[in-house]
Amino acid sequence: MTDTNTPTRAGFAAIIGAPNAGKSTLVNRLVGAKVSIVTQKVQTTRFPVRGVCMTGQTQIVLVDTPGIFTPRRRLDRAMVRSAWSGAEDSEVVVHLVDVQGELAVREKRAGAGEHRSMQDVQTIVEGLKAAGRQVILALNKIDGVKRDTLLAVTKDLFDTGVYSGVFMISAATGAGVDDLMARLASLMPEGPWLYPADQTADLPARLLAAELTREKIYLRVHEELPYAASVETTAFEERPDGSARIEQTIYVERDGQRAIILGKGGQTLKWIGQASREELAEILDRPIHLFLHVKVKENWAEERGLFNDMGLDFDV
Repeated sequence: MTDTNTPTRAGFAAIIGAPNAGKSTLVNRLVGAKVSIVTQKVQTTRFPVRGVCMTGQTQIVLVDTPGIFTPRRRLDRAMVRSAWSGAEDSEVVVHLVDVQGELAVREKRAGAGEHRSMQDVQTIVEGLKAAGRQVILALNKIDGVKRDTLLAVTKDLFDTGVYSGVFMISAATGAGVDDLMARLASLMPEGPWLYPADQTADLPARLLAAELTREKIYLRVHEELPYAASVETTAFEERPDGSARIEQTIYVERDGQRAIILGKGGQTLKWIGQASREELAEILDRPIHLFLHVKVKENWAEERGLFNDMGLDFDV
């Protein structure tokens, strides 16, 4: 029930960070529902996914951005640009840092040179300096890390001058997340809610279905398959009995990758389809008939249509 004596608030909060910092896990935790895919692979979020978080009379629209890293191809550049755009358009920005990854980097730095994740964090810090913007620092994956160690990492990052506050959290367990949510809520401007109170995301069903299937692919074949697969929902049909018939095409770059996704006797593809169908049925609250096809398309990551579907800028 709405409290008419308390003004409503609403605004956007972008979660930025290096790949695999835990951004999707944090968004899912704050929203209380699954709105972004989570896998063992880094860089699995390819476009901003907005999750809608309600706390009291405040609505926080969370923008789960792609990881910010040093881009190597057109798709990479588009994802990084999308991440910075999500930050620029938000009232509040949270820079999420994997503290365990930072500690591992510090242990290796003396011998083997800087690790890529440290370079990614430094890239973000420099980008924030260039933008002249202060953001909230959230140290993630604090489980098992000594307090003195956490404070040392915090000081090093805080001394860069780009942070207005710091929170120590575990997105996986929820530790410290309520305090972060309260801070975000306090920074939202007064105004009407941007989405219905019971809506958790603004991701279209076709894209959600494709993202869930892509998640299952990486969960099943994350060791064999590099970042070389894309999923397109080619048909989404509402049926008279209340169910939905969904057809999807999985694109890979080489025949060998197609064989990996199919698996022996088609068993891997069967597992992917079943896992995706079951989760889609739960999220969409209806029976799902899912049909998957695997096609080889060598340059799928360079096609303008793909970028348009993801909401990314092709001309980067």
